[in-house]
Amino acid sequence: MSILNDPNMIRSIIMDHYQYPRNKVDSEPKGYESIHMDSDSCVDDFYIYLKYDNTSNKIIDVKFMGTGCTISTASISIMSELLINKTKDEAFNIINNYKNMAMHEGSYDEELLEEANVFSNVYKQANRIKCATIGYNGIEELLKDK
Repeated sequence: MSILNDPNMIRSIIMDHYQYPRNKVDSEPKGYESIHMDSDSCVDDFYIYLKYDNTSNKIIDVKFMGTGCTISTASISIMSELLINKTKDEAFNIINNYKNMAMHEGSYDEELLEEANVFSNVYKQANRIKCATIGYNGIEELLKDK
């Protein structure tokens, strides 16, 4: 059974990542590139950190610091888990699939997105799309020049 068929499971996954965010740090990690991402319409204010290895063309690690609403915090937490150990091309594929899903603007691979599928209905509340994509936009920006 898909998690998308169970509203309680969706809520549980989002709350778990909000209350116990993965890869969230309290101070700036050394040796990471960073980007500041915030929102004019929400409390979201994050630094996204990327450790990337040009030799292997892989994301070594993703971390984040800051505060935000439930949607942004949970989406960044899930994103960080999805992207670690991915190549740049794999990461862009995940990001594009996620944005298609979140904005309801095209097809996407549900299997590829794993727990990120819990945000498949975010497009129904346009003001929440930015919250759900803020981390993905930050990582995308950091990866552009790799």
